[in-house]
Amino acid sequence: MARIVLCVDDDPDDRELIRNAIFKIDPSYTVAYATNGKEALQYLHRAIDSELPCLVILDINMPIMNGKETLTEIKKNKKLSRLPIVVFSTSSHPSDINFCLSHGVELITKPANFKQITTEAERLLQHCAE
Repeated sequence: MARIVLCVDDDPDDRELIRNAIFKIDPSYTVAYATNGKEALQYLHRAIDSELPCLVILDINMPIMNGKETLTEIKKNKKLSRLPIVVFSTSSHPSDINFCLSHGVELITKPANFKQITTEAERLLQHCAE
């Protein structure tokens, strides 16, 4: 699997923090972006024929198509359903946590500082080693 991480988040600051954390851990990763679920699905459908990412980091609250809708669509697609996905959101609402668990995906509440984000990113990149 490619050393590509797809970061799906409408907040440019959050995308930048995740990218910087991943590069601090291992600069050989490529971080691709999508600003909403629709863009993410377009990216993934194109990547099916080339290189799928080793990890998708997905925000819940986004315009056009939110993270829950995106996750549901990914899980419906046989070629995408086994992708490692982590929901990385400001939400820690029980209904969001239960939704993620029902789809076999971990929900991580966005940490408050760069050091914590780097620690989480290090753990998340373990999905790429599997």
